[in-house]
Amino acid sequence: MGKSKTSRKKQDAAEDQPVDDLRSEEKAQDEAQEAAQEPEKHRTPLEQAQAERDEYLANFQRAKADYQNLRRRILEDIDAAVLRETTGLMHEMLTVLDYLDMALASPCESEDSKNLQVGVQMTRGQLWQALERQGVKPIPTEGTFNPSLHQAMATVERGDVEAGTIVEVVRGGFQKGDHVLRHAQVKVAAAPNGSTESAQQADEEA
Repeated sequence: MGKSKTSRKKQDAAEDQPVDDLRSEEKAQDEAQEAAQEPEKHRTPLEQAQAERDEYLANFQRAKADYQNLRRRILEDIDAAVLRETTGLMHEMLTVLDYLDMALASPCESEDSKNLQVGVQMTRGQLWQALERQGVKPIPTEGTFNPSLHQAMATVERGDVEAGTIVEVVRGGFQKGDHVLRHAQVKVAAAPNGSTESAQQADEEA
């Protein structure tokens, strides 16, 4: 009978032990939290105000940076959308410009044809001014062939210029900012006796 009471006491003590440990851990956590908050309790009103000021300033600067990044992305998306919508129209206007240039290149002998040529020239000028207002400009066709701006239509053996130099413009090209609306079609110089190799290289670059 005595042994049974002793065993029951030991079992009760073992069951109570985890509860005591849990209370000890909770007490330690409370003390740690109070210790972490202790420096704030000893702050003067001025120090507390300065700390809040620094926190608000940091939050404001982060929000300002996020807003500027968002604004930049929105403007870039708008510019890209506008360019996509206007590219087709600009291509059609450039085609009309080509037709007007072809008309102006035709010989004029009669008085009526000369008067007509003046009207075509004025129309061509108005159309080009409209394109310029949209930021369209001709692609330079002087100097060395550039595959990002030019399209090689043929190679010409030339000994007076370096290979890869543009020697003739077949059709003008145009760009809007850094975006190429239409590559300039050109003929490129090739070294004598090397036209085949140069033509293949120009085609690969194009």
